[in-house]
Amino acid sequence: MSVVLRAGATVTAAPLVLRPWREEDVTALVEVCWGDELLRRYTRVPVNSVEDGLRWLDVRRRGWETGTCLGFAAFEELSGGTEGRLVANVALKRPEAGAPAAEVGYWTAPAARGRGVAPTALEPLTDWAFRTYGPEGLSRLELLHQVDNTASCRVAEKCRFLYESTLPARPPFLEDGHLHVRRAPGAGPGALSVVGGSM
Repeated sequence: MSVVLRAGATVTAAPLVLRPWREEDVTALVEVCWGDELLRRYTRVPVNSVEDGLRWLDVRRRGWETGTCLGFAAFEELSGGTEGRLVANVALKRPEAGAPAAEVGYWTAPAARGRGVAPTALEPLTDWAFRTYGPEGLSRLELLHQVDNTASCRVAEKCRFLYESTLPARPPFLEDGHLHVRRAPGAGPGALSVVGGSM
């Protein structure tokens, strides 16, 4: 599947273009991830070398092939539609096709933090997920983060993912977590259905 999503510029962030990860993104990926303590703390698989990066990208590729994890690299969009620097990763996790719930996840490159990049990238992913999989029954998107990750809590709120509950620590989370939920337009409350983990 070839999917390209876009987000317009905001007061603090450039316009973004989002598309599936490619093997040639490995250099940019390693540059963003290497040595970043926040990504080490909050992501499941740290990327510290080209070999790590290629393994990480292979998991993203297989996620698209199976439809279980649809990951997008987010780049600043330059004039003419060309890709600028890598600023974020966003993903839709769908462990079960046709299930009413799925999970979204994301991380932001260190140089892009504090400028609203994560919510800018997450919004088109959310819209695309409901538009694409809503006809198959998707009515609920879940967003999970550790309670100490206050930046992720702000992203959830900005993107209208409402706080639903606090969950006890379980791998890969080292601390309790917050569950935020956004429902499809017109969808009513549903049963709790935590599908997640970490990116």
